[in-house]
Amino acid sequence: MTNLHPVLEEKLSAAIGLRSPRATIRDTQLPSVKGKVHAVVGMRRAGKTTYLFQLHSERLLQAQPPEATLYINFEDDRLVDLPLTQMDSLLEAYYRRYPRNRGQQTVTWLLDEIQVVHGWERFVRRILDTEQVEVVVSGSSARLLSREVHTSLRGRGTETIIRPFSFREYLRHHEAEPAASALTLTTPERSGVEALLLRYLETGGFPEAQSLNRDTRIDLLQGYVETVLFRDVVERHGVSQLTALRWLVRHLLKNAGGSFSVHRCTRDLRSQGHGVAKDALHAMFAHLEDAFLVRGVALATESERRRNSNPRKVYPADPGLITAFDYSGRSNIGHALETAVLHELDRRRADIGYVRTSKGTEVDFLAQFRDGRQELIQVCADTRSSETLQRELGALRDAAAEFPRARLRLVVLTFDMIPPDVPPGIGIVPAYRWLLA
Repeated sequence: MTNLHPVLEEKLSAAIGLRSPRATIRDTQLPSVKGKVHAVVGMRRAGKTTYLFQLHSERLLQAQPPEATLYINFEDDRLVDLPLTQMDSLLEAYYRRYPRNRGQQTVTWLLDEIQVVHGWERFVRRILDTEQVEVVVSGSSARLLSREVHTSLRGRGTETIIRPFSFREYLRHHEAEPAASALTLTTPERSGVEALLLRYLETGGFPEAQSLNRDTRIDLLQGYVETVLFRDVVERHGVSQLTALRWLVRHLLKNAGGSFSVHRCTRDLRSQGHGVAKDALHAMFAHLEDAFLVRGVALATESERRRNSNPRKVYPADPGLITAFDYSGRSNIGHALETAVLHELDRRRADIGYVRTSKGTEVDFLAQFRDGRQELIQVCADTRSSETLQRELGALRDAAAEFPRARLRLVVLTFDMIPPDVPPGIGIVPAYRWLLA
């Protein structure tokens, strides 16, 4: 029998009867699939650890005995190079304290920063087969990426993505979540919610960025991105062309909804004296997606060749990253709204693409839901220009001819942007109402 590391002994004792810190409740739920490891993943600082504390509180409210839910964080300099045998020692130490729970009570293990323990996957797979346990793991996206969860756990893992606050979670964080449906808000209530929406689109949903002044918030968000670059891309994948990588990140973050063309980016980099191979640029983009910093949206088409040959539209992980990296002084409200709509569609588990019609018009999103529904969604922050409005509505009508089953929807920034004459067959909805649906 291996003696338990004294630091793990301390952490086990602290885990018994732990009181979770108060935090904003997230709407994310783990899939109810037994016999699977639940991997909680997402961009750094989006709130993964806080979500584990939320799960801890939820298990206690389900009348689970306090000692049957354990949160243990392995991010401790004293646990560097912790051998895998210590995981067995931890398990046995727990059951020596509570032998009646072995085989009689489901014990929930919330293992944070588990990637510190080399080979943790083997331990987790084994106890799923031999013990009555629920296992939730989380950790740095540098070493616990979504694609690796499925590979290392060999089909035994499910993935839950934690993103920065949705608009509803943002309102909840600021104690302004509507008690009733967004459809029934009074005029003053609607004005208050829309004012908060405008602030959300500028500041974004990273928990630590809330209520900071502009300069402090921008410094914080830029620091997040720097950490992603160095820890999740440069250190992990050995990327040596740091100047090109930084250029690519700035270009993508400040141009939300813009097209990512490897050919064009390679040409632009070479014009600035940075020779980067197309394959290297492809790899950089893939690393940034893996780290959840950006989200690429492909062309909606049945043809794999067309999907691969057309550029992707790219969005940052959060609307707040746009203003943190765009110094042009231009208004980014439309791009920020488009970004918020995309991530809300992701939360609703839609399969998402953008549409380019045979007439050359574009629609922001074709959302295909698991129940078979399709929606063509155009996002237009400002409809005061008749020319702009007709262009957006025309694109929806063009796309409808190619996707006849899809419902047509135009999302506008505020209630007063709804035009007086709504064309038949097109649903026009203010953003706050759509985001809170």
